Amino acid sequence: MTSSPASTGLVEHLAHRWADPDHPPPRVPSAAQSLSQGAAGTALLHIERAHCGTGTWRRAHRWITSATAGEVSAADTSGLYLGAPAVAFMLRAAAGSSERYGRALAALDRSVSALAHRRTAAALDRIRRGALPTFREYDIFSGLTGIGAHLLRRNPSDPALEGVLGYVVALTQPLRREGRTLPGWWVGHDQYTRTSAHYPHGHSNQGAAHGITGPLMLLAHATRRGISVDGQGEAIATICAWLDQWQQTGPTGAWWPECISLADLRTGRTSQTGPARPSWCYGIPGISRALQLAAIATHDVDRRRRAEKHLIDCLSDSTQLTRLTDSGLCHGWAGVYQTAWRAAHDATDPALRTVLPRLASVLLDAADKWTPTGPGFLDGDTGTALALTTAACDAAPLSGWDSCLLIS
Repeated sequence: MTSSPASTGLVEHLAHRWADPDHPPPRVPSAAQSLSQGAAGTALLHIERAHCGTGTWRRAHRWITSATAGEVSAADTSGLYLGAPAVAFMLRAAAGSSERYGRALAALDRSVSALAHRRTAAALDRIRRGALPTFREYDIFSGLTGIGAHLLRRNPSDPALEGVLGYVVALTQPLRREGRTLPGWWVGHDQYTRTSAHYPHGHSNQGAAHGITGPLMLLAHATRRGISVDGQGEAIATICAWLDQWQQTGPTGAWWPECISLADLRTGRTSQTGPARPSWCYGIPGISRALQLAAIATHDVDRRRRAEKHLIDCLSDSTQLTRLTDSGLCHGWAGVYQTAWRAAHDATDPALRTVLPRLASVLLDAADKWTPTGPGFLDGDTGTALALTTAACDAAPLSGWDSCLLIS
């Protein structure tokens, strides 16, 4: 694929639209430290453009300064998408292999390491008590999976990473609750972290954003880098076996239910009637990429081929694709494109690369027509522009921005 002038032009337009940061709300200064919606996330676009030479470090620095204008939070509510880990991720993306922002990063390294130790200890204590986890404990956005992903990239020798990996292994051990055996990642709430009549006894979530697919990607990335703890291989096998157990087969290929309820668990059958939106956060693209990464890490050739076929089948199903209604990263075309691009460049099946030009064209069209709510990384212009940059250049991001999705 060659560079697309149309994609490049739209990226320039979006970057210009969000050239300068607004001041964060005075009562919510931590909002600027959000990768999802704040200045820290928007900074990633200008950081990537500065690395590529299409933008300036002066502009990137304005966004970085906006993200760090207030006291950076290292409270226990901090995670990869908010607070000290989010700011550290942003600065690591800016630094690359240079010493840029070195002093600030060193200070943040200490804060993130201490945070990881505290949260790991609390999570392991919860496991010992036999209580159920929440998304906030383990997911990519707020939980230890996201913190572990940052540590793996930034400081893999930090003992805090070993602790996080040990916790993720422990998370895959079954729980006994009221005479029932549940997977260790079973949460006591619904997919919106609320008590729900649809999930009165909680659920197992299969998605990348909040479910067990995120921890699988972390374990796979660590294994590929030669970093492991006791039980890591077994934990990968446990998660893969669960996804195998709940894999469904439809006329257009494999799919997975977004959530498994207690009623589903009792009967061994999902109440979901077919594949939902094919997004990074919950859908086939995120799950297939996770299974591909796990297969690469464990040298499982058959699983790798199956995972790639599942993704190809999904991306060839027009009925599924029509359920995508925005161009954002989390549950829109940008996330699908970036996930497919990463999977294609690891794929044994060349067919996956052949779908990328079509996906890029659809992404461009969706981005041109969609009216976003703002510059947000996950659901706004920033994420869309970053995926369009990948499409325009057909090259991996120089800043590594998509590692916060755990697809790379």
